[in-house]
Amino acid sequence: MDKELIIRSSSDDVDFALLKDGKLIELQKDEGSNNFSVGDVFIAKIRKAVPGLNAAFVNVGYDKDAFLHYHDLGPKLPSLLKFTKSVSTGKLKDFSLKNFPFEKDIDKDGKIVDVLKSNQSLLVQIVKEPISTKGPRISSELSIAGRYIVLVPFSNRISISQKIESKDEKDRLKRLVKSITPPGFGIIVRTVAEGKKVAELDKDLQNLLSRWTAMCKKLHKAHHPSKVLGEMNKASSILRDIFNDTFTGITVDDEELYYQIKDYVQEIAPNKESIVKLYQSNVPIFEKFGIERQIKTSFGKTVSMAKGAYLVIEHTEALHVIDVNSGNRSNKANNQEDTALEVNLIAATEMARQLRLRDMGGIIVVDFIDMTNAENRQKLFNHLRDEMKDDRAKHKILPPSKFGLIQITRQRVRPEMNIKTREENPDDILNGSEVEAPIGIVQKVNHDLELLIKKDYKKLTLNTHPFIAAFLTKGFPSIRSKWFLEHKKWVKVLPRDAYTYLEYHFFDKDGNQIK
Repeated sequence: MDKELIIRSSSDDVDFALLKDGKLIELQKDEGSNNFSVGDVFIAKIRKAVPGLNAAFVNVGYDKDAFLHYHDLGPKLPSLLKFTKSVSTGKLKDFSLKNFPFEKDIDKDGKIVDVLKSNQSLLVQIVKEPISTKGPRISSELSIAGRYIVLVPFSNRISISQKIESKDEKDRLKRLVKSITPPGFGIIVRTVAEGKKVAELDKDLQNLLSRWTAMCKKLHKAHHPSKVLGEMNKASSILRDIFNDTFTGITVDDEELYYQIKDYVQEIAPNKESIVKLYQSNVPIFEKFGIERQIKTSFGKTVSMAKGAYLVIEHTEALHVIDVNSGNRSNKANNQEDTALEVNLIAATEMARQLRLRDMGGIIVVDFIDMTNAENRQKLFNHLRDEMKDDRAKHKILPPSKFGLIQITRQRVRPEMNIKTREENPDDILNGSEVEAPIGIVQKVNHDLELLIKKDYKKLTLNTHPFIAAFLTKGFPSIRSKWFLEHKKWVKVLPRDAYTYLEYHFFDKDGNQIK
């Protein structure tokens, strides 16, 4: 399995495309204008506590106040408030927490008005970016993520990732981390720490403690509200969270970013430094790796899959609905149950990809094709869980209902990736209507052509709109040339002025239209 990270840089934004065996599975954008990323820490002001919601609205400098629920305060809130006040006023110069006296924990079922007051200063961390009309969601239970561990101030707990299955390894890591953890801090050991030596864990810890100290130094002169600790740049944070031994390439088209990434990979995995490559070509990097084409065909309402099946993805304010369609396969199948299972398994794989690609969150309801066999329903459920195993967002999948529906909840921490895939309709420029992008139409033509070649037509002619005809035949190698190399059959392409932009028809050797 090949995993590649392709990074495209422009003046303001950086786009990250994660490919698995050449297929786009994750797309992220680092916008220079985004000052409220997940993980950022702010010194903020409590605007007001709302007893009815048992929450407070907090001014972090965004247009809309951030939302802080009582359950997101953390048990050590009094200690955090006391520490923040002491550091901000300059009374406390030692940020190590070694000699800092902790306050009594708050009641886990208490009331927000008993612990927070208006205009109070508080350190908070972004846990969900601003989405739609809502401000950021925040927590005052701080954590600073590193490569192997997560540092949790005002805690004494050491937790090990549940994904590490070996009890011996969990005990080993717990013993090592306990020996290096300073007083007043807790540690969460990440999955990638499995098999690592104490020196590597300690180096990561010292780096996190340096970041904590740098943040504390800013508090004395910081404006309220302001950011006092930013997440590392997006390239490094993505590599920190997803980089492993399965990566075969990291390609970037910006020289400065290339050296940054090379240095970071050298630090976290010296043996993998050689996979970082600087891309230098006149062909845009996303074009070269086929990412633009995949974006155009993956973000529409309808998503094509193998075997003629397709997904229809609908969005509402409350949830996402995904409908699985078998296309033209059901007419030919001898066994409807086998066909339903085959299409459902293909759909589950594509759906898991779509959730990551679009970063869809909240409630997702999937209408799979009905299957009467309980064993097949279980097989589908297990397959979907396996496909979503690599998804970093927290999620829960419920077994199929008797109606064939599967319900999923997926954590949403940032706005959903939404890319416009439709283009201006050249047949209706005055009214400004839009149509599917040429690459989407070409994908449908490709699919139809494959079906017709299987039926062994001796000669095929394609009639289509002049724009699409030019798209298929111009350039070297043209799409039509690729058809010939793949299928050993030359397809005659005739432009038709009378056709609408989306219209195309295949004809046989006698000039009869093929339905």
